Amino acid sequence: MDLLELLQRDGEKIVSEAGEALARSSLTHYAEAGQAIGQERLGRLFELTVQSIGDRNLVPVMDYMATVANDRFHAGYAIREVQIAINVLEESIWNDIVANVPPDELAQALGLVATVLGAAKDALARAYVSLASRKKAPSLDLSALFEGSTGG
Repeated sequence: MDLLELLQRDGEKIVSEAGEALARSSLTHYAEAGQAIGQERLGRLFELTVQSIGDRNLVPVMDYMATVANDRFHAGYAIREVQIAINVLEESIWNDIVANVPPDELAQALGLVATVLGAAKDALARAYVSLASRKKAPSLDLSALFEGSTGG
């Protein structure tokens, strides 16, 4: 069985395990969104990971993560929260691969997953930095310093 067949066969289990790990991580925004939403989001990233491996094309997963960064940034998520979500999915995929792939094929299989999800994390980080650099610092209200001042 090749890597794509394995991931397609075990996809639901992988995403479910990742969703459970995400729920246990006690991340504020993901807890507020609910486990079903977290699971759905992980499922979409998993689908794009499999697609990227199959097509040997990182553009769709990178574009998706730029969109995710924009959405999560404006919803107040810390980049750390989104990175952890990616990490729990990566760990679930790796666990499945290690359990099912022959040792002589592990390096290539894990390398493909690491490449795709590494590109996803990179796209996320670049988008977050770009968004944060555009955000203006609030102006300071110094009027309180001068209240009650008698000019002397």
